[in-house]
Amino acid sequence: MLRRVGLLILLAVVVTAAEVSRKDAKAQSKTQSYFPAFEFAFAPLRLCASNNPLQSRDVPVEVVQVLELPLNVHEASLTKTERAYFLKLSLGNSSDLKMIGVHYSLALIDSRNQLQLLANRNEGFSISAYGSKTLTFKTPIKFKQKDGERLLLMLEQVYSRELIWDVIKAKDALEAYARGDFSVVPAVLRVANQVDAPPGESRIYFRRN
Repeated sequence: MLRRVGLLILLAVVVTAAEVSRKDAKAQSKTQSYFPAFEFAFAPLRLCASNNPLQSRDVPVEVVQVLELPLNVHEASLTKTERAYFLKLSLGNSSDLKMIGVHYSLALIDSRNQLQLLANRNEGFSISAYGSKTLTFKTPIKFKQKDGERLLLMLEQVYSRELIWDVIKAKDALEAYARGDFSVVPAVLRVANQVDAPPGESRIYFRRN
C-alpha cells in the first residue's frame, strides 16, 4: 500500500515538473517573439567600445630644441577644433627667472623636405622659476595637412621681465633641420629686456625685426 502511494506521489511530481517546463518554454517563446533582437542588442556596443577607440584630434609637431634657451619644449601639437587649429606646448623653465612669453616659428615640411612658414608670432604666458606648464595658445592657425607633410616648431625668442634670449640665424637652423642636417646648432644671444610688460600683465611688446 505504501509503495503504491509513493509511486503516485512520484508520478505527480514528474507531471508537475513537465507542466512547469512547458510553461517556461512558452513564456520564453513569447519574449523572443516580442523582442527578437534582445539577445544580441548590446553585443555591437561592446565591440565598438573595444575595437574602435576615439581617435585623437591632435597633430604632432616636431621640435628643434635650442639647448641654450631657458625654456625647453617637452611636447608640441596642433589641437583641432571646428574652426581652426591651436598650438599646444608643454614647457619647462630651467631658469631662476619667471618667464613671460616666447616668439616661435611653426613651419611645414613637404615630402621633398622643402620648408614653408606656417606661423611666426609672439605669445604671452607666465611660468615660474624652475616650473613647468602645458599651454594652449588662443591664436588660431589655419592648416590643412597633406600626405607626406610634417610640422616643425622652434622657439626663436624667450622673454622674462629682465632678459630676452634671442636665437641667432633661426631660419638657417630650421632649413638645415628640414634637410636632415642636424649639425647646425643654433646660437643664442642674451640681452636686457628694455620693454618690460606692465606688472600683472603677460603681454609681450617686444617687436622682432
